[in-house]
Amino acid sequence: MAEKKAGRKRNSTVKQIIQIYQFAAKDDHALPWLLAAAFIVPVIAGVVLNLVIHSGWLNWLLLMITAIMLGMLLATLVLTRRADSVGFKQIEGKPGATGAVLDTVNKAGFSFPKEPIWVDPKTHDAIWRGTGRTGVYLIGEGEYGRVQRAMQREETKIDRIFPGSNVPVIKLAVGNGENQVPLRKLKNKVLRQKVKLTKMELEQLNGRLRTLQDKAMGMPKGVDPAKMKINRRALRGR
Repeated sequence: MAEKKAGRKRNSTVKQIIQIYQFAAKDDHALPWLLAAAFIVPVIAGVVLNLVIHSGWLNWLLLMITAIMLGMLLATLVLTRRADSVGFKQIEGKPGATGAVLDTVNKAGFSFPKEPIWVDPKTHDAIWRGTGRTGVYLIGEGEYGRVQRAMQREETKIDRIFPGSNVPVIKLAVGNGENQVPLRKLKNKVLRQKVKLTKMELEQLNGRLRTLQDKAMGMPKGVDPAKMKINRRALRGR
């Protein structure tokens, strides 16, 4: 039974890698050559090293196995990064792209809802609110000036439910302009903030923000945030 489960898991992993490759290769025509180079270079280096040191057959075998494993690892890393790059290019600039990236922030303590808490029905500017032990995040998507004003209003609402507290509010505007965070760098930007809250403080923070959300503050009438959804599989390369 255990062998069958292990076999299914290996098959699933191989199938996933094939799907990622097929997804990325459609837009990244250099991918096959880069993967080949990532795999072959360590193997060639292993052969050369064996010839130089004149190792015995056992050391030769062990060194070549190590070189092959290293080549497979490098090829996997190249595939993952190139697939991520293709995914970002496909979703960048589309409404809801920010939510797709935030949906992948799944480290312990971080919480980002899939849907925005505020959407402008005319411009489709949107704001997502999330939390972590680093504080409250307000992440805006859209024209920088409009998004900044909207995030300021949301920050005021947060200040009202935490009067006199020192809860950090981290405001990030997604985009490629000045003072904006490129979509591809958003996840790292969120994760690299300094921890400011204890686990208990985070629980209290989330409880109060849920109360704020239950009052439906900040969402314009007639706007369905579900319509902001995009295909998040594109981001993951699946």
